[in-house]
Amino acid sequence: MQAKAIKTITRASLTQMTEIDRVDLFRALLRQDLSSFIQRAFRTVDPGAPYQHGWHVDAIARQLERIASGDIRRLIITMPPRSMKSIAASVAFPAYLLGHDPSQQIVAVSYSDVLAEKLALDCLKVIEAPWYRSTFPATRLAKGRTRRVDFATTRGGGRFSTSIGGTLTGRGGNIILIDDPHKPEDATSEVKRKAVLEWFKSTLLSRQNDPATSAIVLIQQRVHEEDLAGTLIESGGWVHLDLPAIAEDHQVIDLGRRGKFIREPGHLLHPSRLSHAVLDERKAELGSYLFAAQYQQRPAPLGGGLIKWDWFKNYSAQPAPASGDRIIQSWDTASKADEANDWSVCTTWRVRGRHAWLLDVHRDRLEFPELRRRIPALADQWQAKLILLEEAGSGIQLLQDLRQSGGYSVRGLLPKDDKATRLLAVSHVIEGGQIAVPRDAPWLAEFQREVSLFPNGKYDDQVDSLSQFLRWFSEPRLTPRIRAL
Repeated sequence: MQAKAIKTITRASLTQMTEIDRVDLFRALLRQDLSSFIQRAFRTVDPGAPYQHGWHVDAIARQLERIASGDIRRLIITMPPRSMKSIAASVAFPAYLLGHDPSQQIVAVSYSDVLAEKLALDCLKVIEAPWYRSTFPATRLAKGRTRRVDFATTRGGGRFSTSIGGTLTGRGGNIILIDDPHKPEDATSEVKRKAVLEWFKSTLLSRQNDPATSAIVLIQQRVHEEDLAGTLIESGGWVHLDLPAIAEDHQVIDLGRRGKFIREPGHLLHPSRLSHAVLDERKAELGSYLFAAQYQQRPAPLGGGLIKWDWFKNYSAQPAPASGDRIIQSWDTASKADEANDWSVCTTWRVRGRHAWLLDVHRDRLEFPELRRRIPALADQWQAKLILLEEAGSGIQLLQDLRQSGGYSVRGLLPKDDKATRLLAVSHVIEGGQIAVPRDAPWLAEFQREVSLFPNGKYDDQVDSLSQFLRWFSEPRLTPRIRAL
């Protein structure tokens, strides 16, 4: 009853409002609520297009408001193309910031000069619109400083635009906005991806006015596991709002004053714009690899790349030991423990005839002395009958040491061809149903991810250990014969 009474009073008070009261209320709403401000900015930038609001705009606005208030300083938003990300982050948000504080200095970055200029012009349209001027009367553009890519306010703030690789000499920002730093067509170029990462580290980071308080926002569609978003997410310290076109996991998303939004697997991000039919069409046009990256924010399809995950058989409980079983361990070794170096990986297998079960994956960054101790320790733990090592790099020294120490059966395998070719040569063993993995294990998710991403993932050490074992497993075996007497 009390709630109904409050609603009745509210409706009555709204009915009694004058037109002036309504305008003042609307202006107050635009000042206090970024999501509403984004909607109004859209109609200024693209007046002929119908605005289709989605909850995801509220989610974006919530995180950008946290940046504006200083609650967070590092934000990554990953989402599909054509989902209001540029309007929200590169057009409306800078105008909103300057409305509240005309002294804010904002640097906006995009992958090309053409896109950077387009977004700057749209932002300028919003700031020069009559509704904006009446909402934020203290914010005015300085005369002679209204260039598209570099406009300033009378209070010394402004928005400066540039492209990836562009010059920023003498320019800095309290807030740095990065909108789609990669061209999708450059995703497969390691040189171009690394150029973006290097420019971010060597140039853009140094443009923060105050490293202790300045904020950075990155909003993009994913294009590769080692794109800028992927690299920064892995480094840690960033708030990440991930908005795939089709939800793959249970998500609880903060909408600020609007509460929470819950997504379950299969839920569409914006059905009115990205329906099942539209997404199916885009997947057919792009292919599963590009669709998984750009629309699902997962830079590889769940089904896998060279190896399809559903080729593997599954087991719930490890098979009981049987006569003739052998425990085999396959090592892919690295000799430096630095974060920039590869992992050392040991996969442990139970082999029975022409079938094998993956029992364990041990993955660690180890210096050579610790690696030398870890190999026999794991062999003893699993009672391994044979240890496989790549006869190259640190593996050569390890083979010599283990053979001299005695007590362990070791075999060196010389790598042939490139990594992808080696895996393809033995992929039929997996596809033929001879290899089983557990349904659940602490290491399973990372193993599945690396195998599914290969050859487009950042790491391939587990894949190397897998393909080395499969190479040994595929070798012809001599079958003992009983001689006739």
